[in-house]
Amino acid sequence: MAEATLAGTDGREMTAAEMRLVVGASSVGTIFEWYDFFIYGTLSALIGAAFFPGDNAILQTLLVWAGFAIGFGFRPLGAILFGYLGDKLGRKYTFLVTVTLMGVATAGVGLIPSAESIGLAAPLIVIVLRILQGLALGGEYGGAAIYVAEHAPPERRGFFTSFIQASVVGGFVLSIVVVLLCRALIPAEAFAAWGWRVPFLLSLLLLAGSLWMRLKLSESPVFQAMKAAGETAGNPFVESFTYPGNLKRIFIALGVTAGLTTIWYTAFFSTLSFLKGPMRIDDFTVEMLLLLAALVSMGFYLWIGRLSDRVGRKKPIVWGNFAILLLLFPVMWGIGALANPGLKQAAAAAPVIISGPACEYNPFGDLLGQTQSPCGKVMETVTAAGVPYELRQSEALSLAVGDRVVAISPADLTDGAARKARIEGELTRGGYSFEKQVPPFVNLVGIFALLLVLGFLSAANYGPVAALLSEMFPTRIRYSSMSIPYHIGAGYFGGFLPLIAGYIIARTGDVYSGLWYTWFFVAFAFVVTAWGLKPGLPRDFEDDVSTT
Repeated sequence: MAEATLAGTDGREMTAAEMRLVVGASSVGTIFEWYDFFIYGTLSALIGAAFFPGDNAILQTLLVWAGFAIGFGFRPLGAILFGYLGDKLGRKYTFLVTVTLMGVATAGVGLIPSAESIGLAAPLIVIVLRILQGLALGGEYGGAAIYVAEHAPPERRGFFTSFIQASVVGGFVLSIVVVLLCRALIPAEAFAAWGWRVPFLLSLLLLAGSLWMRLKLSESPVFQAMKAAGETAGNPFVESFTYPGNLKRIFIALGVTAGLTTIWYTAFFSTLSFLKGPMRIDDFTVEMLLLLAALVSMGFYLWIGRLSDRVGRKKPIVWGNFAILLLLFPVMWGIGALANPGLKQAAAAAPVIISGPACEYNPFGDLLGQTQSPCGKVMETVTAAGVPYELRQSEALSLAVGDRVVAISPADLTDGAARKARIEGELTRGGYSFEKQVPPFVNLVGIFALLLVLGFLSAANYGPVAALLSEMFPTRIRYSSMSIPYHIGAGYFGGFLPLIAGYIIARTGDVYSGLWYTWFFVAFAFVVTAWGLKPGLPRDFEDDVSTT
């Protein structure tokens, strides 16, 4: 960015250096907050072992994702609380509070004793801290996005606010970088035992740096002018739902976020779990693939944000959603075929068929005290192994691996560990492998390319959204009005994706079936945005009932 002057939104000219500080401090804080939130997902397997121990691997994974979802579930409440403060007290001080709350809560996760030490109290404390993280994140995004938008010149608002969008990916990148460094410096056994806590504790150092940068900022000029004129909202939350035309705007904003959050978590978190889990790729290889793909994808966000300044916000969002509907399943099928070609070959040569009466499996049955049927127990074990199967109803329970029928003994039905060892042993005889593996280099290149496709599709509707939402709502209630629908969409539709998609996969045994969750919400977003967003070049909010 040249050392020239940029027109500030208050009529005063801002230097390029001042704008860099605004964007940089806001982005660094956003990266830090999302790092704190995503480190939980990046280390989900170790968190499950520490706080949700048990013999049922599927249930353990779902409980970890339930904890992930709980944090997201409280984001809308954080949006209401901090949106109110942001519209009443100011943008700057509100997101100073949110970043502090996030840092303290994240470091706390690293200090909780394991469930082996303090029992049920461990997961309960984790949940409380996840709630605090969710509240903090609910206030962070709106504050950072609006702060940058209200400093940026209108003709470059999409570009400057896209740094906030890219910072969300940056938080994911930072979480992987820190995990990789810790794995490199801490022996594997020690990392599994206690070393995984270090990335959480590092939040305190990151918090200090983020606060230092944000304390150097001044209040948004738009908010200062509004406050000086005595035009701040009396009750921003109430006015968000009573201001003329705002209910329609909130509904459209909800549609926008329904698509962008579900594809984001599919592109990064679902692929992370997919490649480490059923595809059984070496953890380091997966983390490096996602790290590089996410780094490149950050550039897509900036490019799309800048493009939206020239072609409008609607085109990249609507066309991006349409492309996702067409490409989501083919891209994920391609990733699976390249990641573990041996699995596809084994499934073709020795298809697995589970037959029996009452062949239904409830992943939460053990937690609810329900007794799984014998067929359900076999389904659980095969699903946990990541092996596709065909289900048939019959009077007698049987498991076929190709032409061989595997006898299921009473001991296999009562002892989960014995059942796992026996069934995986028979599957191994049938050509299935359960060893961690590294695909050939050409396959890794193909996976990387397909991950970039997902990253680009995510950027298409995520890159322009901060500018779009800032322009959709009146200044006096902007923080509340954009934060509430954003965090309902991100908190419930996106945050519950790993849990619900995992549940769908567990019930069906099909590792691709969870993608229907994403497809549904992207379809909803496509319809709402195609109908509700106005075409044309970007423009500031106009006090008109029909304005969206």
